[in-house]
Order: sequence, then C-alpha cells, then structure tokens
Amino acid sequence: MPQEMSLAEVEAVARTAHAGQTDKAGRPYAEHLSAVAEGVRARGGGDELVAAAWLHDALEDGVLSEEWLDEAALTQQTKDVVRAMTKGPDEEPSAYAGRILATPGARLVKAADLAHNADPGRLAVLDEHTARRLTEKYAAMRKRLGLGPDD
Repeated sequence: MPQEMSLAEVEAVARTAHAGQTDKAGRPYAEHLSAVAEGVRARGGGDELVAAAWLHDALEDGVLSEEWLDEAALTQQTKDVVRAMTKGPDEEPSAYAGRILATPGARLVKAADLAHNADPGRLAVLDEHTARRLTEKYAAMRKRLGLGPDD
C-alpha cells in the first residue's frame, strides 16, 4: 500500500476540491473545513479524525467521488468516518445519526461540525428565518447524538 497521505496533503486535496465553493454566509468553504479540523483536534481527535474533518463534506457535496475515497492512501478509520458523515439526499436524520453513532470517531467529527455550523457569528449573517431553521436543525442533531453544550 502506498504511504498514507499527510495531513497537509489531505488539507490540500480538500481545499482544491472545495475551491470556489462558499458556505451559506458566502464565506469560502475551506474556512468551515479548517474550523472543523481545528475543532476535532481541540476535542482530542488524532490525525485520522482531523483528516476526516477536512474531507467530511467532500462526498456529500460531490467534490470527490466514492472511487477517489476507495483508492486514497488514507486509513480505514478516516474513510469510515467520511462515509458516516455523508448524508444521503433523502436520508432520515435518525438513520444518519445512527450511522454516526455506530462509526468510531464520527461523533467527535460531527460534534466539531455542528459546533462550527451553529456558531452565533456564522448564524448572525443569515436571514432570521434561515438562522432559526438551522439552529433548530443543529440542536435536534446534537440531541440525537447525545451531545451536550460543551461537546
């Protein structure tokens, strides 16, 4: 097997794959990926989970393929977490949460993702209806995952 990708290589792939993409507030999407990666590290996640954080939206957003992930020089845990974090278009939130809970490390990455998504500074630039809808959505997922306010 080829040597595992370094975190710098994973970050570069993620930044390139998401180049030109913006979040709901119009900010470069890579800022979200970086914040989630930092959040994973701050929560005690190791390199495998930090790599998954950089890639957590790549399949769902269609910027990288399942085939790319299959062939990438990444650990099985990183691949498993990326797949667990990939919500299907019509997937029920309970099924999505169940897969995250069943995949070692995925809950920690999702906690970092939700924490950044629900950041008041990010939500403040959205219209009131969207901010409220997202706040409720993120709170419901935190509850499904058994995450407290400090997770």
